[in-house]
Amino acid sequence: MDFTYGEAELEISRLAAQVLSAAASDGPAAQGSSAADTDTATWKELAQAGLLAVALPESAGGDGLGVMAVAALLTEVGRHAARVPALATLALGVLPVTRCGSPEAQQRLLAGVATGETVLTAAIREPSEPMPARPAAIAEVDGDAGPDVSGTVTGVKLGVPYAAQARWILVPASLPAGGSAVVVVESGSTGLTCQPTHTSAGMPEYTVRLDRVPVRHVLDGGPVVTDAVAELYRLAVAGACCVADGALAGALALTTEYIKSREQFGRPLATFQAVAQQIADVYVTSRILHLATMSACWRLDTGRDASGDVDVAAYWLAEHGPLALRTCHHLHGGIGMDVTYPLPRLSALVTDLVSLVGGASYRLDLLGEREGA
Repeated sequence: MDFTYGEAELEISRLAAQVLSAAASDGPAAQGSSAADTDTATWKELAQAGLLAVALPESAGGDGLGVMAVAALLTEVGRHAARVPALATLALGVLPVTRCGSPEAQQRLLAGVATGETVLTAAIREPSEPMPARPAAIAEVDGDAGPDVSGTVTGVKLGVPYAAQARWILVPASLPAGGSAVVVVESGSTGLTCQPTHTSAGMPEYTVRLDRVPVRHVLDGGPVVTDAVAELYRLAVAGACCVADGALAGALALTTEYIKSREQFGRPLATFQAVAQQIADVYVTSRILHLATMSACWRLDTGRDASGDVDVAAYWLAEHGPLALRTCHHLHGGIGMDVTYPLPRLSALVTDLVSLVGGASYRLDLLGEREGA
C-alpha cells in the first residue's frame, strides 16, 4: 500500500498552500483576528484557483477526482487554520452527494460549488449520540431518490458547521418503515431554524431544529455505497482527520522553528534534551495521525471498507491531538498563548475537530464493537 500523494494531489496541495499562504499574509487571520466567521476572500481565491472543483463530477464541471484529492486540500486548510467552509462543503457535502446521489441530485446540489457561491454541510450529530446509526430524526418520504421525491424530516441536530450559510444541508434520518437515509433540505425552508452555538475556533456552528421540513432529495447510496448514512459519517470523520493532520503538522513546524531560534542560557532551546524529547513526541503523534488518516482516505478512495481505519484515525486525533498541541504551547512559553500568534488558532481548531468526531471514548467504543462483531 502506498499512501503518498499522486501527481494530481501534490499539485492540489502545492496550489492550496500558495493560495492560503498569500491569504494569511494579507488578511486578518495573519494578525490572529477571529472577528469574521468566514474569510470570504480566501474562499473565492480557492474557487478561482479551481480547487473547489477537484471532487466535482465532470458532468458538473469538475475534475472528477476523489477522496485523496479532497484530503490534500483539507490538509492545507488545516495547516493554515483557514476560516473557510472547506470541510463542510467538500467532505460533508460534495463527496457524499457524488458517491451516493443520483445524477439529478448531483446536478442540482453541486451547482455553484466550483465558483464558491454554494456552501453545503451535513447535520450528523444528535443530542443522544455523535453519529447514531439509527438517527432520532425521522424522515417521512414518498417516491424514490429522483426529482419526484417528496416528504418531510423532523428532528434536532447539534454542532452543524455553517448551517446558516449553507444552501443545502444533508440530514441522516430514520425511516418509519425501517432503515435510514440521508435526506437533503434547503436553507430557509419552512420549519428549519438555526441557533448559533459556541466553538473554540469561533467558526460558525449551529443547533438545527427541523419541524416537518420539506425534503428536496434523498441520497440512497446506489450500487457501490449501500448505506448512505454510514458513508456520510465515514467521509465526515476522514475529512475532519485531514484538517487535524494539517493543523498538527502546522503546529509542529511552528514549534520546531521556535525552539531552534529561541535561546535560553545562551543555547537554543532545541539543544536541551528535555525539549528535544518533547518535540519528538509531537512528531511521532503527527506522523501516526497522518498515516492513519491517509490509510482511511486511501481505502475510501479505492472503494474498500474504511470503517476501522476511520475510527483509528479519529481515536488518535481525539486522544493524542490535544496533548500534542498542549506540548507545543508549553514549548513556546508565553507567546504560545498570544492570540495574535498562529498557534492558538491551530489549537482551537483541533479542539473543535475532536468534538466533531465524538471524542476518544466514543471512537474507542466503536472500535471495540467492531472487533467484537
